[in-house]
Amino acid sequence: MRVARPPISRPGADPARRRLLGALLAVPALAAGGLTGCREEITGRDDGPIELSVFWFGDALRAQTTERALRLYSTRNPRVSFRVTWQGLNGYYDRLATQSTGGNVPDLFQLDESVLTEYASRSITLDLDPYTADGRLDLSGLPPGLAEYGRVNGRVVGVPAGQTHAAVVYNRDLLRRLGVPAPVGAMPWADYVTWAARVTRASNGRVAGTMDPSGDLRALWLWLRGQGARFYQGRQLGFDSALLVDWFELWQRARADRATPAPALVDRADGGEPARQLVVTGHTAASFAWSHQLPELQRHTSDELALVGSPGPPAAEWDRASMYWAGFRGTRQPAVVADVIQFLATDVEAGRVLGTERGLPPDLVVRDAVTRSLTDPVTTRVAALGTAMRGLVGPAPAPPPRGHGRVATLLATSARTIRSGSAGVRATTTRFMAQAQSALAA
Repeated sequence: MRVARPPISRPGADPARRRLLGALLAVPALAAGGLTGCREEITGRDDGPIELSVFWFGDALRAQTTERALRLYSTRNPRVSFRVTWQGLNGYYDRLATQSTGGNVPDLFQLDESVLTEYASRSITLDLDPYTADGRLDLSGLPPGLAEYGRVNGRVVGVPAGQTHAAVVYNRDLLRRLGVPAPVGAMPWADYVTWAARVTRASNGRVAGTMDPSGDLRALWLWLRGQGARFYQGRQLGFDSALLVDWFELWQRARADRATPAPALVDRADGGEPARQLVVTGHTAASFAWSHQLPELQRHTSDELALVGSPGPPAAEWDRASMYWAGFRGTRQPAVVADVIQFLATDVEAGRVLGTERGLPPDLVVRDAVTRSLTDPVTTRVAALGTAMRGLVGPAPAPPPRGHGRVATLLATSARTIRSGSAGVRATTTRFMAQAQSALAA
């Protein structure tokens, strides 16, 4: 296997999510007739070597395990080798958008839910339906909702590389020192705010109870589902302004009760980077995160971290892909790409190599095999939450529509505006609703 090492990422905030829509709109639609490729089977008549390019975002640990899994595939399929490139999330989507503009997308690449529909709608992703239809790509071992979460317009365009849940990560050692009980999964949102205010009081204001998630689209989405509402209805918002006012006012009351930290601290952590999360910097007892991020968060603090399910009813959650594997529609080896995806998602030995770094293995047989062998207490907690949520989650929505990234940015901006006192809840909500609808219609 030939490995192309990534360039060193430059420090600073990643502008990729903000520029992604504009970059992709510059990508010409790829004509199907010119991109069918040779559709060669691995066992086809041409027995020459096959090299696939693979690109993903992540850290060195993810790179190590992914390369090991690909080497395992090559051991079983000696004709196939891989040219791999990886980098941190900062700049990843800028680079992928540039490759898309030039029609030079890797054969196999990693996406998250925020851009899956975007890439599918621009005819960049490989249509995997022919391979699921004839069984060459068998997703029957995945939870049904998780498998469906890779469909855009009724066609499979992404296969989950892992499963995750929205969770509350809390500092167990800190709470023990303060004499405050740990939060409980599925507690009502109002009770969670009350718990957080209790933490602040117990610390005499030195530590706030919780990160303020008012600008966190993930938290709002779960809260809306708990209210019986949807975040999206097709390419429109699925909720009205009254519900968003209720959400923002919930966190205004939390700030008034000192359940959350100063706005400047919240703004600094709002981008989601693990090293900046307030639960690891010592500014809060709890933060909102994806469950699979617990091991990375734990590496940033010497205190013991634990996690519980998000506030609200468990049915507000769903079997969510932490990220996807997708193929390039212009690949010359679509059948091989589909076979590699099948291997990464459903092979037990590959699952043991990949572990839980991208989340719980998507295939349930692989997941059970991997979780039974876990010895690290942190990854064991991640697996335990996934097991506890099995069967309790609600149906998966469609992957977010085009414009989702812009909506997330608008929500974060609106929350900062309210926290700073620059504008009131109702005026900010009215502006958000109009701008978000416009972004989805573009």
